[in-house]
Amino acid sequence: MSASSPTHEHVVIIGAGAAGLSAGIYTARANLSPVIIAGLQPGGQMTITTDVENYPGFADVIQGPWLMTEMQAQAENVGTRVIYDLVTNIDASTRPFHISLDSGASMTADVVILATGAQARWLGIASEQTFNGRGVSACATCDGFFYKGRDVAVIGGGNTAVEEALYLANICNKVTLVHRRDSLRAEQIMQERLLKKDNISVEWNREVTEVLGDDGGVTGVRLTSTTGEADKEISVHGMFVAIGHDPATAAFKEAVELDDEGYIIAEKGGTRTSVDGIFAAGDCVDKIYRQAVTAAGMGCMAALDAERWLGEQS
Repeated sequence: MSASSPTHEHVVIIGAGAAGLSAGIYTARANLSPVIIAGLQPGGQMTITTDVENYPGFADVIQGPWLMTEMQAQAENVGTRVIYDLVTNIDASTRPFHISLDSGASMTADVVILATGAQARWLGIASEQTFNGRGVSACATCDGFFYKGRDVAVIGGGNTAVEEALYLANICNKVTLVHRRDSLRAEQIMQERLLKKDNISVEWNREVTEVLGDDGGVTGVRLTSTTGEADKEISVHGMFVAIGHDPATAAFKEAVELDDEGYIIAEKGGTRTSVDGIFAAGDCVDKIYRQAVTAAGMGCMAALDAERWLGEQS
């Protein structure tokens, strides 16, 4: 590829997580010769997930990076090509679509599938990264089971934090919600459910300044007051950060319609975006479920939608 003479591809899939790789598998098997542009994090969020126990088909716990390596190998084995580059812009005003890459190369495509995912927001403290995957998580439905009967902390005050705390309360011994303000931002009905739970307590006006632990993982968190009170430490075996996600969609903001949080808007129950011929799947669309299995399912849907759309054009 070169900037002066872009190559033309039938199907370009942007993103190499569960959604993009699944879309690659299905479009390759449909003889559509897909190309995946892998982006900054090939494998997506699963590459920073250690133990995976909820992806169907595996009786024993598997490792997230291994699963994504296998999924990519499967996509390549059926004919998908993977390019390690980053998309900087899509011009959706032309047909075929024009895609600019960070390397300076470019390509055109008849169909584009957006599957760039979303990244969890983190607190940004060094100890959080030290214990990431060893007691620090950003997904209660992914990792909550590993803390069955144990004590955990949830960080945040919005709907996501309250939902995660309520979910964990059914699994864990005790859940402590840590919020930097004196009131929650979550919907009132959810706040009421939270406050009724006997095994959920709230640390108001507190921020996590350090995750405590040892070779075995997290043992507690140090909390600083936002109102001038003394620091305190609480003992927990896990910390779930629930302060939101950022969809990786900046390069597409001029191409397709996004919502006020930056997520791609797709048709209800499908993957078609605001532009004919551009489809979207996975966590860059889905702000509710955010699971590898749902992302893979949406990747399949996007591939089938793209195949049908191409058939309609001929």
